[in-house]
Amino acid sequence: MINKRLLIKNLLAHNDESSFYDRKRQIDIGEKEGKAKFLKHICALANSNPKNNSYIVIGVEDEDNSITGVDFFDDSKIQNLINAYLTNPPIVQYENIPFPHLPDDKVVGLVTIRPIEGLTSLKKNIWKYYGGSVFFRDGSISMPKVFDVEIKDVNSNIVEAIEKHSQNNIQHTLDGVFYFLNKQKDYRPQYLVFKEYFVLCWAGQKKVYKDEVFFSRVDIELVNEQVRLFFSTLDEVTITYDEDAFNIVEYVSLGLQNNYKYYPLEETRITFNNNATYHIVTKLLFEAPQYDKKVLHHIYNTNNAILEKLKKQQPLNANEEQDLKNLPATYLICYLNLFHDAVEKLNEAKPFLKDFSQELYGKYKESLRILRKVKYS
Repeated sequence: MINKRLLIKNLLAHNDESSFYDRKRQIDIGEKEGKAKFLKHICALANSNPKNNSYIVIGVEDEDNSITGVDFFDDSKIQNLINAYLTNPPIVQYENIPFPHLPDDKVVGLVTIRPIEGLTSLKKNIWKYYGGSVFFRDGSISMPKVFDVEIKDVNSNIVEAIEKHSQNNIQHTLDGVFYFLNKQKDYRPQYLVFKEYFVLCWAGQKKVYKDEVFFSRVDIELVNEQVRLFFSTLDEVTITYDEDAFNIVEYVSLGLQNNYKYYPLEETRITFNNNATYHIVTKLLFEAPQYDKKVLHHIYNTNNAILEKLKKQQPLNANEEQDLKNLPATYLICYLNLFHDAVEKLNEAKPFLKDFSQELYGKYKESLRILRKVKYS
């Protein structure tokens, strides 16, 4: 089993970016440009590595290779995005890898592109790239090229060696367990062993709501691979497990005018097999709450008026400041009730929400995360 933290270190130690490996400070697949560039790199790495895995490491400074990290990214529907825009799409996996020196809410993103036979290309236009475009790696750059020769397998031996030197061992596992138990000592940390092989650590702050047990500030890690499977500071989750699987149901709190309710968002089931493999299946459970259109029109117009004031740097009164705190969630509800422009308005508000407070910016990112899950399901 590959220790993903070791793998990232070994990739970073392999000189510079290459035809099997890329690194990024961050990616933004919520914006059209960021989505297009991400798809271009996936396409190029898949075409340049028909016999071996290729990788993108996210959360690394380009100048000095320093690991600065990115937000936990739990978009389990990323394969749906790949399938929607690429012909002959490769299997792509996004994993969140914790590093001890990073804050709790930061990880390094690891994108693994599995080898696939045949040519991968863009299925349709996106941003400045045309449908039918084919990309390859030219050194450390993803470039459009005309495909007229057979791709030579030049990276398999190098990648195999890197992966071999990234294998997990007992010491790494034990160190990972003790580190997790120490780090999360205020949130009831515990470890579970599945199939005498997999070690899963989890912690969370317990709360009881209407006779049901929820957890917040949940952190779940598969220690064997040094992969963070789940992390949340805002949402509530329920957790169940048996000898074969670990099950997480995530809830989001939504509502209007101080009348909020918990809605199930997504179920994640991690099943462990006897042959030392595991698989993760996610299922979207979310059903959008529906509200009176007249009420929503009033809220939507109020949000738009606040946004215009922010753009013009005009002061907000006390009521507007209170409404601003709910702006990400109310724009989300408006969109889910067929106010299609609400997403554009929410994106316009991003820099102002970020400047206002980290808490409000966190609510903005949470709203976008829910939208992303709903869109690609």
